[in-house]
This record gives sequence, C-alpha cells and structure tokens, in this order.
Amino acid sequence: MAEAGTTEEVDASDFDFRPAPGDANGAAVLCLHGLTGTPYEVRPIAEALVARGVRARGPWMAGHEDGSEALAKTTYQDWIELARGELAKLKAEHDRVFLVGMSMGGLVSLRLAETEKVDAVVVIGTPLVLGPPIPQILPLVRLFASSRQKTGSDIQEPGARARHPGLDAMPLASVAELIKLQAKVVPALSEIDVPILVAHGRLDTTARPRDAERVYREVSSTDKELFYLERSGHVATVDYDGPALARAAADFLGRR
Repeated sequence: MAEAGTTEEVDASDFDFRPAPGDANGAAVLCLHGLTGTPYEVRPIAEALVARGVRARGPWMAGHEDGSEALAKTTYQDWIELARGELAKLKAEHDRVFLVGMSMGGLVSLRLAETEKVDAVVVIGTPLVLGPPIPQILPLVRLFASSRQKTGSDIQEPGARARHPGLDAMPLASVAELIKLQAKVVPALSEIDVPILVAHGRLDTTARPRDAERVYREVSSTDKELFYLERSGHVATVDYDGPALARAAADFLGRR
C-alpha cells in the first residue's frame, strides 16, 4: 500500500482485537475506515472499546489494501458487501453488534443500519453531500484524469497529520461511487431507529459539519447524540479531539 505524508511507522493493518476472556461482555463492534484511508483511522476507538470488554474488528475496506489503482476498480456495492459479510460473521458469534464508521465508513455504517439489524451506531465525519462544484464537474474532469494526487489528510494536529497513513491518490471513479452511495443512504435515513452517536470535526473541510446535524435530525432514533469536535478536522479520530472522541464512543456503546 502506498502512503502519503508519513514520516514515522504506524500500524495501518487490519485488526481483530479481543478482550481477555474474563473481560468479554458478549458484544462486538465493526469499525470501518474512510475512502483512501486505512484501519489505522478507527483503531483508537477500537482500542477504547476492547478495554471495555467489546471485541473490535477493523477490516480493510474493499479495494484499499492494494492501493489506489485497485480501489479505482471497486464499487460502492463492493464496500457495502464486504462490510455486510464482516457484520454477519460478528453477529454469528456475539449477542450484540455495533457499527463505528469514519467518513465513507460512516456512510456504509448508515446503509447497514438502514438495511440490517444492528444494536447501535457511531459515525464520524460522514459526508452526505459533496460540496459544489465537485458533483457537477466530476464527469468532465474524468475525461482528462483518472485520479487526483493527495497531499495529506484533513487533520489539524501537525504530528498526527504527518504520520497519517493512506493511499497516495484519490481515484475519481471512487468519488463517483461515493456519490452513488450518498444517493442510497440519504433518502433512507429515517429507516434508522437504533441508538446513534453522530460526531464531526468542527474544522472539517472534507465533509461539511452541518451534515452531522442532518443525520441527527433525519434518523428516527430517539436515543441519539450529536458531538462536535471543536479542534479537529475530518479525521477526528486521530486529531486533537481523538482521545475525547474515543472515550465518548466507548461510553455511548458501553451503555448499550
């Protein structure tokens, strides 16, 4: 996997953290990373949850482990189906199963919550709509380019931004697939009626912070919380507010 902006070694691999047998409480969480990201993005929340006795599984999303060229060949259905398969495996072994999703992983989590039985959801930095002019000019841009080189991640804390791993380019085909996924998720938000924590970096320039309020408003859940991370950008899980977010997610899911 190619990486962008990495100055120190970090563990970007997938994970399956299991609590000690005496600590396990019968619950599991599926943690899903964002577009061109890695499981590293959701690892802090996973670590906080496994300390509470929850098994935490963080797979590579479809197409990501082999780099941006492989990602360009995947569809939003591939992302959903991989996550659905991982969810089914966890449900076969655990009494309660939760979802945690970062950005595109948040969209996939919302889609699964719309179509599958889950016990609670946490979504972070989830983009419901890409800001103009991206959707409007994307078909034209794709006539001349297949990808956009990345120069770093939307993270405010300099050290976290420097060491953050990810794919070296954003395939424009993947942006088009993300837009298709948004078109599936947004009209069905009212189908979600499970406990949900919606978190978003207030300084996010990738996904609009107001999208968090829309998720919060349009889901049918009566047990829901909205949590803005005042000092963080898009990848809030590893930004200034990352520790507070991990605690909040662990507290929220731990109560359920």
